[in-house]
Amino acid sequence: MTVAVRHQRSEGSIHLSMGAHGIRRMRETHSAKVRIPHGSREAILINTGGGLAGGDHFTFSLTAEENASLTVTSQAAERVYRTLGPAAEVEVTLAAHAGSSLTWLPQETILFDGAALSRRITADLARDARFLAVESVILGREAMGETVRHARLHDRWRIRREGRLVFADDLSFEGPPPAGAATLGEARAFATVVLVSAAAEDILDKVRHAIGNRGDASAWSGKLVARLVGRDGFELRKSLIPALTLLAHGAALPKAWSF
Repeated sequence: MTVAVRHQRSEGSIHLSMGAHGIRRMRETHSAKVRIPHGSREAILINTGGGLAGGDHFTFSLTAEENASLTVTSQAAERVYRTLGPAAEVEVTLAAHAGSSLTWLPQETILFDGAALSRRITADLARDARFLAVESVILGREAMGETVRHARLHDRWRIRREGRLVFADDLSFEGPPPAGAATLGEARAFATVVLVSAAAEDILDKVRHAIGNRGDASAWSGKLVARLVGRDGFELRKSLIPALTLLAHGAALPKAWSF
């Protein structure tokens, strides 16, 4: 008789609301933790499970209330390990109210061989809110000799301003990483950056200069979208960090990014 094996799964959730004068609400469950230095408007997400495996499920609900500023980053790069079948699921729900600034700035996601990840990012913005977001993916660590021969990834973005859809993006592959001339080529690290701001189009030329030959950017209707690639995570950061610094009005990136 064959006995079905019940595998242990990890889950967690974060609910955080930042007001103009500090934290208004903060709740964390299971393996998801958040730390905010005293007096700071920077939240650091921590996965105490040490990574994501198939069947894990994490949710993050993050809000910048009226006239508030909130930057969200992660303690380290998130690792997604080989799955025995189901994908790891991550749901990110972001909201920026009137006059607020919200920045979603996690460090890279590392996909190992056989990994499967389904990630959904939803943002609802007030008309005059400023929103900056990035997601970076590394396909194995070149320095460790890791090769990703097969993986599954589905990244889904939906951004609305005053209830109207202003950005929709679905990036998906299953099997060998796409390596054609119109996709990754020889690159094994890539990032998507989105800025929603009245000044998005004014900064386009400077962002393109910062990206150089590792990608490109477009800006229209109060938003800027950039795609970047690199041979590995280190090469990707050479362009990604200058571009993000420009988009963040020259502000330094969270200290976690320098570790």
